[in-house]
Amino acid sequence: MLDVVRCFCRYFAYPNLELPFLMATDNSATINLDESNFDREINSDKPVLVDFWAEWCGPCKLIAPLLDEIAREKADAVKVAKVNVDENQSLSFKYNIRAIPSLLFFKNGQLRDQVTGMTSKKDLLSRLEALA
Repeated sequence: MLDVVRCFCRYFAYPNLELPFLMATDNSATINLDESNFDREINSDKPVLVDFWAEWCGPCKLIAPLLDEIAREKADAVKVAKVNVDENQSLSFKYNIRAIPSLLFFKNGQLRDQVTGMTSKKDLLSRLEALA
């Protein structure tokens, strides 16, 4: 992604202009999950939204800022987490992830809902509110 920013800036009239929406953000409000912490994090009385994603997935990159926004806005009521499918294939297999992004909704450790592909913030919020 950083290469895209460099390429874009080279041909752009304002090469020193910061473009945060194109750059990777380290200040994500989401939790990174793997096999070692997955069960602990989803066993929560708060609704947990888990995004199964991959670095090479275009739609995953499009939905990521929306998930970060939800994580920041609803931090007191909801957990938003991410699982990299390339690095955590056993979790992908366990939850039968066949396409990404796949968004799984948990409550008290139980899978309650699932969305595959892009969706709106409004849809995600309504699904989370239904679990509250």
